[in-house]
Amino acid sequence: QVQLVESGGGLVQTGGSLRLSCAASGRSFSVYAMAWFRQFPGKEREFVAAITWRGGSTYYSDSVKGRFSISRDNAKNTVYLQMNSLKPEDTALYFCAADTIKRTYYGDAIYDRYGYDAWGQGTQVTVSS
Repeated sequence: QVQLVESGGGLVQTGGSLRLSCAASGRSFSVYAMAWFRQFPGKEREFVAAITWRGGSTYYSDSVKGRFSISRDNAKNTVYLQMNSLKPEDTALYFCAADTIKRTYYGDAIYDRYGYDAWGQGTQVTVSS
């Protein structure tokens, strides 16, 4: 089973930047894709960005495209989310997710929270106006 640990959240002013990190660890696991989701109070988790582990293909939600960038370090089993030009509406709890059973290979599952079988605890990002 894989464990995911996020770091890098915090408080930032509008227009500022933050970099989130998520390290995966565990025994004998394979990662096919990793992603970031975020959750607003009282809402379901929504897709932010994803990256395939082998080819490094990236996917973004329209709301963050051009401002956020997802990347990975395969050797460290770590995924990053560089967030620039932050807005108050980006304030949310951000979760890291991993697909270790190849669900994201099918259809649009890479955008769907059900495509991921491992989740971190979440890290809060707050953008002040």
